[in-house]
Amino acid sequence: MKKIAALLFAFLMTLTASAQFEQGKTYIGASLTGLDLNYRGHGANFGVQAKGGYLVADNLMLLGEASYQHVSDDNVADEVTVGAQGRYYIIQNGLYLGAGVKLLHANHSYNDLMPGLEVGYAFFLNGSVTVEPAIYYDQSFKNHSDYSTIGVKVGIGIYL
Repeated sequence: MKKIAALLFAFLMTLTASAQFEQGKTYIGASLTGLDLNYRGHGANFGVQAKGGYLVADNLMLLGEASYQHVSDDNVADEVTVGAQGRYYIIQNGLYLGAGVKLLHANHSYNDLMPGLEVGYAFFLNGSVTVEPAIYYDQSFKNHSDYSTIGVKVGIGIYL
């Protein structure tokens, strides 16, 4: 019974991805980050992120992003980041790996260049709109305890 359920689940996952990740498509996305679903070693936080991208080859997207993160801890200020990311869609059903780098600005004088990794899934609601849950890790080399982050985010994307 478990094998039949797993086979049915895998079949349904392949049907949900109606869009192809083909060269030449553009992408617009937004995410909610933080949501107390990350670990940083300090207070609650909430963030928003905007992304824009272009599929330069089949299954390979280059993205630009900007984000704002509000942190409730008095020792850590709100953050603004800009960055670039590459995203590779492993299989046509929407599973992807991402790697990139961000420039973080906080406390009016703190700047940090942070590499990061992301694993997510683009779940298609129709031919072009997706819901994209992801797990991410951003590494700070300047101040690991206050700025390195592992967490979960949920986004929405539009493939044009």
